[in-house]
Amino acid sequence: MTNNARLAALKSSRRGRWLALVVLCLGQLVIVVDGTVVNVALPIIERELHFTQASLAWVVNAYLVTFGGLLLLAGRLGDLFGRRRIFLFGLGLFSASSAACGFAESRELLIGARFVQGVGAACCSSMVLGILVTLFPAPRERGRAMIVYALVANIGGSIGLLVGGALTQYLSWHWIFFINVPIGVVGGALALALLDEHPGIGIHGGVDWVGGLLVVAAPTLATWAIVNASAIGWGSTRTVGSFLGAAALGALFLLNEAKVRRPLIPLRLLATRRLGVANLARFFHGFAMSPVFFCGALYLQHVLGYSAIRTGLGYFPLNLMIGLCSLLLVSRILRRFGPSRPIAPGFCLVAAGLLLLARAPLGGNYFTDVMPAFLLVGLGASLVFLPTVTIAMAGAGSNESGLASGLTNVTLQIGIAFGTAVAASISSIETNRRLAAGAPLRLALTAGYHLAFVVTTAAPLLAAGLCLVALRGFGPPAAVPDPAAGRARALVAE
Repeated sequence: MTNNARLAALKSSRRGRWLALVVLCLGQLVIVVDGTVVNVALPIIERELHFTQASLAWVVNAYLVTFGGLLLLAGRLGDLFGRRRIFLFGLGLFSASSAACGFAESRELLIGARFVQGVGAACCSSMVLGILVTLFPAPRERGRAMIVYALVANIGGSIGLLVGGALTQYLSWHWIFFINVPIGVVGGALALALLDEHPGIGIHGGVDWVGGLLVVAAPTLATWAIVNASAIGWGSTRTVGSFLGAAALGALFLLNEAKVRRPLIPLRLLATRRLGVANLARFFHGFAMSPVFFCGALYLQHVLGYSAIRTGLGYFPLNLMIGLCSLLLVSRILRRFGPSRPIAPGFCLVAAGLLLLARAPLGGNYFTDVMPAFLLVGLGASLVFLPTVTIAMAGAGSNESGLASGLTNVTLQIGIAFGTAVAASISSIETNRRLAAGAPLRLALTAGYHLAFVVTTAAPLLAAGLCLVALRGFGPPAAVPDPAAGRARALVAE
């Protein structure tokens, strides 16, 4: 048997499909890790590259805005030109821009490279679910594969904090980006060998470039307004004008999608209440989780005096809780009750965790003041993540799975970007106010983080109420009259 024949036999085998899932999860993991890996290095980056506390959010958000904003366009490109091709392009661009981030010696270069890194991440990540659902047509195997994907996506943020802490403390912050390069090379080689090419529907399907530009420009301008509000004021003409401009760009996007022949996202996909609510819930989920990682890491280092590696280790209980609950609890809940039931309780647990963090004192103890909050947030996050993915993907047809995959991720990433910007801005304003009143630095920082935690608690509480009302009466995806409903029904019933 020739090598090509052996490779073809491997691809079509059960073992080959699971090896391909490992490749997809490797790509997804490195993307998710990079969303949080910089958090433990923020104090050092702030000092070495001379960021202000509020502008420091751009180190995180430059990546998240392009990542989230371009997921829709990248998902569409995968449907048109082939998912494996776009996956490989994204992985290559992500690796190259990671090297540029590692070599950055100025704020401008780092932020610019992070923007490009987000483009690569969008192209790579938006393909994962689309490829996964074609790799595993059998409902039972697909359900297991989805659980593995959700586990990787959920724990990636905490792994990023741990890896970032180790690399920052024992090497330098530059290595949190350099580490992506060999992983990207290995992942690309494995993807070429194990992933079948999906030919796509071709260029005649059309690309909505205007929609792609608008969907990035609107959240970028809104994020800029939020971050800079701490310096120029929330009620200033520039801030209000930026918010109005972002709203106008968002309205233009919707108008463009309604009129263009080949829209980036057909608005009919959002016409179904369940799909719209699921994606809105994912936005709030990202918004609520962002202060846990952004302000939480800063609190551990600036207030409790933790090192970078100790900060990363401090997130291990959150990581462990997400992993155990995703494997042992959530799958059982989905099989018995369907995906809508656990979402509202999950959001309430996240809100409780944020409120616990809001009372962590200046001389706090990790085991009594931080870890219980992390455990609650981890449990709540596991109850939200996979159920919302399941609901959002249930209505996707085979030719729109890449687009649906991008949509499920875009709302999450834009939510993280907005949540990080709000937390950074609010904490900076309160910290500066306390400093102006003569408070010591660590006390002022603690007060700023507390206010950020309290304000962002509104996001999971709003989401819980929304899901209780809007998802009432919805059972498992079997109730959805959609061409893909049979696949969704089997996924939940297994």
